[in-house]
Amino acid sequence: MASSTSRGIGLCPSPIFFPPKHYSHLSRQTIRMATPPPYAVASSGKASTTLTEYVGDGGVGVGDDLVLLFHHIEYACKRIAALVASPYNNSSLAKPMSLPTATGSGSDRDAPKPLDIVSNEIIFSSLRNSGKVAVMASEEDDTPVWISDDGPYVVVTDPLDGSRNIEASIPTGTIFGIYKRLAELDHLPKEEKALLNSLQVGTRLVAAGYVLYSSATIFCTSFGAGTHAFTLDHSTGDFILTHPSLTIPPRGQIYSVNDARYFDWPEGLRKYIDTVRQGKGRYPKKYSARYICSLVADFHRTLLYGGVAMNPRDHLRLVYEANPLSFLVEQAGGKGSDGKNRILSIQPIKLHQRLPLFLGSLEDMDELESYGDVQQKVNPGYEV
Repeated sequence: MASSTSRGIGLCPSPIFFPPKHYSHLSRQTIRMATPPPYAVASSGKASTTLTEYVGDGGVGVGDDLVLLFHHIEYACKRIAALVASPYNNSSLAKPMSLPTATGSGSDRDAPKPLDIVSNEIIFSSLRNSGKVAVMASEEDDTPVWISDDGPYVVVTDPLDGSRNIEASIPTGTIFGIYKRLAELDHLPKEEKALLNSLQVGTRLVAAGYVLYSSATIFCTSFGAGTHAFTLDHSTGDFILTHPSLTIPPRGQIYSVNDARYFDWPEGLRKYIDTVRQGKGRYPKKYSARYICSLVADFHRTLLYGGVAMNPRDHLRLVYEANPLSFLVEQAGGKGSDGKNRILSIQPIKLHQRLPLFLGSLEDMDELESYGDVQQKVNPGYEV
């Protein structure tokens, strides 16, 4: 990993919060005592629940190791939120660098920008300092990074999804998934066991989440017992529980896709879109199109309002994007699919494996899949 100073972190103003210490030897009780109390008060007069409190005391059944890991992920995302909101993003930090793509894909559209790299380093540093992570696999790195022989967890991440939209102040986000380290692979060489730990099937996820950097900073996560969203209170620096037990509506009235590629779509997908936007589908109302071209933002809106968010071509990454978001939508009562198969049941075979992605309300997803031919296999004008 490159040093932070070489990527321009020093150009950004310092955040108002302080980094967590290396808490790996401490209990969750000690961590809570070291965390400032929540000063925000709900309208009922009761103190609001913070993310730290929820993970530690919320009855989600996680151990101290995962509590500590989340403490460090939360800190990293606060740093990225401050970075994204800084005035420097409209100048040097937001502009593409003359570097090859992190995935070696050769696509100029996915070329890393300084913010991608800085965000990647922030997350890596936090995971390393937690003492609880064996492997980090990032969209920004060619190969997974082995961090610790005794770390119990594996973290996969897209550090800053949608960063090419920064200069237009379009929402961006961080996506992550957490697996348990496969102890049965410990005897293998580091590079091999790092890769195999990172290629776990989505059904083995222990937790997943995304952080939306927009008009509000939203931390949405699940430990396999529902999906819950927390909003950053800038006056206290706490993520406050604002959307407990999120449930995606079984049917929405919005589809999110790049309509400009309509004539590249297969017949089944064109027929589905034509049908629902005319109000002739199973739901007798005309659907509206809402498309931001920022995966976290489009997914967050879909999670709240229902409908379908999709990219029908082989573009989004199974490991870093599709699996974590499918885990979250399933825990909210929805569905994640490649158009034919459940995302979480697909065994990754490559670290940067791409596939079509459809996420949304259960009834909308079932109707979409019933059209059969919805995966776009011809991609004129794209290099992936």
